[in-house]
Amino acid sequence: MLLLQKRLITATILGAALLSACGNNNDNKDVAENSGIYKQNGNTINRQNEEDLYNPEKVNTPNERSSEFGYVRQVKSPVPNKAVNFKQDNTFDREKVADTISKIAITLPKVHDASSLVTDEEVLIAYRTDVKDKEGRNDIADQVKKTAISVVPRWYHVYVTDDPSLRQDIENIAYMNGASGNHENAINGVIKRMLSRSPQGSKLNNGENENGEAMTDDKEYMNDNDKYRNQYKKGGS
Repeated sequence: MLLLQKRLITATILGAALLSACGNNNDNKDVAENSGIYKQNGNTINRQNEEDLYNPEKVNTPNERSSEFGYVRQVKSPVPNKAVNFKQDNTFDREKVADTISKIAITLPKVHDASSLVTDEEVLIAYRTDVKDKEGRNDIADQVKKTAISVVPRWYHVYVTDDPSLRQDIENIAYMNGASGNHENAINGVIKRMLSRSPQGSKLNNGENENGEAMTDDKEYMNDNDKYRNQYKKGGS
């Protein structure tokens, strides 16, 4: 009888230990799936999250964030011939892009405020400066223009103006969208006034003019033969 009781006690202890181990394994599995070495968002792996995993109490100040590098890895689907939605994966918030351009622009010397409009093909920027001489105005225009070029896709065309009367014209376009029937005419009309009233800085390179337009294109402000813009419209093929 005593021997039977000992066996029952031993079996009970072993069973409890096994259940505890299974529970810990499930908990660890959940942690691994939910956290992991790299936190995943779809096919994107954000390298910076690894540090946060081992330092959950870390507080990122704006200064710390501005000094960090950005790293993202995209992994192609293992499913053969799976279609990639290029536009969905590569769309960006134009309002945020415009905000970024304006915020960077006002950090430039002699630029006191900046309003930026980002469409699907152009960036229009109105800024205020105290600089009045021709050379100085052109230098400021070049800095503001290159600020925008550093933010948007390379095939965008950028136009700038230091004429305060054109700020309202640019703002009026902001109430439109790509579905508005007359938006192209409105945009081109404002661009023509910007070009006639304000310097546009220096030519970008031997193949592009001051606004990023291909030098071999016809002198239409947004020529649809631009291969980079057409590539994007066709879905990146």
